[in-house]
Amino acid sequence: MEISSILCVRLSLKQRYFLLLCIGALAIVAYQITRDHPQRARMKRVEGLRANSSQFSLEKQPFRILGGSVHYFRVPRTYWEDRLLKMKACGINTLTTYVPWNLHEPERGVFDFEDDLDLEAYLRIAASLGLWVILRPGPYICAEWDFGGLPSWLLRDQNMKLRTTYSGFTDAVNSFFDELIKKVTPYQYSQGGPIIAVQVENEYGSYAKDDKYMPFIKEALLSRGITELLLTSDNKDGLKLGGVKGEALETINFQRLDINEVKYLNEIQPQKPKMVMEFWSGWFDLWGGLHHVFPAEDMISVVKEVLKLNMSINMYMFHGGTNFGFMNGAFAVGLPAPEPMVTSYDYDAPLSEAGDYTTKYHLLRNLFSSYHNQPLPELPPTQERRAYQSVVVQQHLSLWDSLHSTEKPFKSERPINMENLPVNNNNGQSYGYTLYETVITSGGTLNSKNNIRDRALVFVDKQYVGVLDYKVQELVIPDGKGSRTLGLLVENCGRVNYGTTLDEQRKGLVGDVELNSNVLRGFIIHSLDMKPGFVNSLQTTGSWVPMQQQPSFPAFFQGKLYVNSSPKDTFIKLSGWTKGVVFINGRNLGRYWSIGPQQTLYVPGPWLHKGDNQVVVFEEQEADGKLQFISSPDYGMTVDVQ
Repeated sequence: MEISSILCVRLSLKQRYFLLLCIGALAIVAYQITRDHPQRARMKRVEGLRANSSQFSLEKQPFRILGGSVHYFRVPRTYWEDRLLKMKACGINTLTTYVPWNLHEPERGVFDFEDDLDLEAYLRIAASLGLWVILRPGPYICAEWDFGGLPSWLLRDQNMKLRTTYSGFTDAVNSFFDELIKKVTPYQYSQGGPIIAVQVENEYGSYAKDDKYMPFIKEALLSRGITELLLTSDNKDGLKLGGVKGEALETINFQRLDINEVKYLNEIQPQKPKMVMEFWSGWFDLWGGLHHVFPAEDMISVVKEVLKLNMSINMYMFHGGTNFGFMNGAFAVGLPAPEPMVTSYDYDAPLSEAGDYTTKYHLLRNLFSSYHNQPLPELPPTQERRAYQSVVVQQHLSLWDSLHSTEKPFKSERPINMENLPVNNNNGQSYGYTLYETVITSGGTLNSKNNIRDRALVFVDKQYVGVLDYKVQELVIPDGKGSRTLGLLVENCGRVNYGTTLDEQRKGLVGDVELNSNVLRGFIIHSLDMKPGFVNSLQTTGSWVPMQQQPSFPAFFQGKLYVNSSPKDTFIKLSGWTKGVVFINGRNLGRYWSIGPQQTLYVPGPWLHKGDNQVVVFEEQEADGKLQFISSPDYGMTVDVQ
């Protein structure tokens, strides 16, 4: 007789019932562990993603990747599941995401994979929803993200050669991969997880400064336990130089279909699956430009053609999200100087910045539904939004009075660039503003010698004089009596994220500045990276002044947004303000600038709470006195992507 039968004979009816309850509870717990932690499931699987013929196979069955990019670091964690549910309901079967090294290792050797950076939690959500994952771990990611995701402390090395086998770079990559890869290997398909492929670096063909670099990255992944299919990703011009020939499947990026590009892909990889790793569903915007749109009808016609060619496709982006904080990149290709990207990364994607369905979404869902044997899931509800009452600014604090809350200023005979300042445990300053002050004894012509990165407000004895940037490199300083303090408040507007100028992305004052052809010396340097600790510490200073008194600029302005019920998403509109940064409850929403195109900033409901919410605005030149909240975004005048 089986043991279970013996137990049942000897146990009373009540005891049997209790035993069954315990067994049931254990089964539920086991299911939860398996569902929430796929790496613990250790399910025996047939075979992962393979590229051994003209079509992908998964579990030895033909498989077409219908992918979509959603970056966890551009979406509040509370909304991760919402965005991925909407992705699943659109008929997408594969999630792709980059990994931003600069956020995960903000200081050398200090790693952060918590809260909004909990990559493992993101992978678990994808697995629980039945989405496969293509992981794009970099170390360089582009992504219209500051410095292409590279940490700025790399630039403390004056000899740094990024994206090469220069030891200063490879040592840093190895250290980062030691931390990152051990977190993601348990989520591979072979371990019962959702990751079916891993990308080797990103668009290296457009950089291609070291033919040993891509093999190094490939080996860095394999040696740490990556076992799934390896891919590379390049545009048509990069395909010839960016691959790891024969050791990673090459994929292509584009927006408009050129059949010759597809033919070339077939020539270099005969009898291999063809995939568009980045089909650009929209485009990014630059400050001072227009909001780019890719008409829905144009987009869907290209997707149809790609699918007719039996290709796999990944929508970049499916949902763009937001460049919160100072994380926007800058564009420099074909331009005389870098131009920074806006805070919104809406991208004119199928799912909007705030997670709304668009015409593109519905067209895609209708198209993708025909590639599934089962009906697609019902559409999840959209998030409710609210136009809150305007916030009246109550008080202000001048930039000069806020300096007490910064790290101790640094004295230097010569200017020092932002990254080489002795702050943040000697990792330098990554983002924000840096104030350089020195003494002058005359007026005349101030010449930046094009050493300002990227934009400086110029002051004499705290009085505004003008702006120096890439276009304006000379400024007249008025005459005055005796010694006066010249101040240059230099803003890092965003590091270039694409192209061959990565090694030149040091910020602040990167060289000498001259007055009447005389080199200025003797600087006091204040670091204003505006981290949450600094913003929160401003509350304890006693220097705030009521709005009845005229503010002196630049300044911080403070008000309270009252929420009387469950917080909802909203957009803040800064009509009458010029340029600056907005913080809500200590979180940096990003930059605003009256030159547009973007006119609103996205405020996620989960970042608000019931009752009073603290709103702090750092404004450079002009304040309206109130902050408006509206329920829909305003991205400015539009232009079709060319």
